[in-house]
Amino acid sequence: MAVILPVNGLHPAFGENCFVAPNATIVGDVIMGDDCSVWFNAVVRGDVNSIRIANKVNIQDGAVIHCTYKKTTVDLGNNVSIGHNAIVHGCKVHDNVLIGMGAIVMDNCEIHSNSIIAAGAVLTEGTVVPAGCIYAGVPAKKVKDISQELIQGEINRIADNYLMYSSWFKTEI
Repeated sequence: MAVILPVNGLHPAFGENCFVAPNATIVGDVIMGDDCSVWFNAVVRGDVNSIRIANKVNIQDGAVIHCTYKKTTVDLGNNVSIGHNAIVHGCKVHDNVLIGMGAIVMDNCEIHSNSIIAAGAVLTEGTVVPAGCIYAGVPAKKVKDISQELIQGEINRIADNYLMYSSWFKTEI
């Protein structure tokens, strides 16, 4: 059974049609919209500050979403995919973003809409990713503008697939 716990009187809240894997952990000041999924071994820790997750967001296996005490929050927009083992910490992610497997997004970063953070990329503290860009590397830098094909073929496809995958699991919270 998933670990869903209050912290200091703040309970996680979930929209409709959300899937939380049996070994995921969600604690504290977390508010999640509709059609979201938190996958196996993922951790969403709203213990030290707030985490706001819009609609149709998937947080894949082993990912960690966290903040910095009294300094940073996490705000994830609509149609966001957080890849396997990614770390998303104290940042703002706008709509239609793909954060690749193993990527690290540090405090005070802001990723604007229709962008991709490549697998393994490290966005250092305070990095601002303009809309419609692909960032890669360590530290991450812009590698190119994103095409409409990538928006449809990667960002939307992955978000849609994870909504479908979550429908395969009958257990809802």
